[in-house]
Amino acid sequence: MTNDKFAAETEKKTIDQVIKWRELGKKIGFTNGCFDLIHPGHIALLENSRTYCDILVVGLNSDRSVAKLKGSARPIQDELSRKIILTALKAVSVVIIFDEETPERLIKQLRPDIIIKGGDYNIQDIIGGDFVRSYGGEVLTIPYLEGNSSSNIIDKVKRSLA
Repeated sequence: MTNDKFAAETEKKTIDQVIKWRELGKKIGFTNGCFDLIHPGHIALLENSRTYCDILVVGLNSDRSVAKLKGSARPIQDELSRKIILTALKAVSVVIIFDEETPERLIKQLRPDIIIKGGDYNIQDIIGGDFVRSYGGEVLTIPYLEGNSSSNIIDKVKRSLA
């Protein structure tokens, strides 16, 4: 079985599970990102996001997707490592890796009740927001913790090595 076929089967199983949770009356939340180096800003986003839903689905950018968005030196941690770390967090119900630059396709398949992003995003610009609002869902932002970003951490490490 190829990695792509395995990933597709894993995604389908996860989406099927989310559908079952919805049928049980659970409120489905969705957030996404690269989550390259987990930091306090990520933890705050995930923990706060979980307070708005019963099930928190995290869309995780694949290694290819991160490299397209952040450059060839990224990600620092591979997608499996990032998924393991995220899955271990109490706030996270399930993690789905996606290969595109945006999670729009995934959002359309999941049909979450709410999309949550960090406060560094303009609510009007959140990918999938219009789609989710079209069926009565919500889109919100969580306050951003200043100075917390994987890029800042990587830059600090580079400066310390120079």
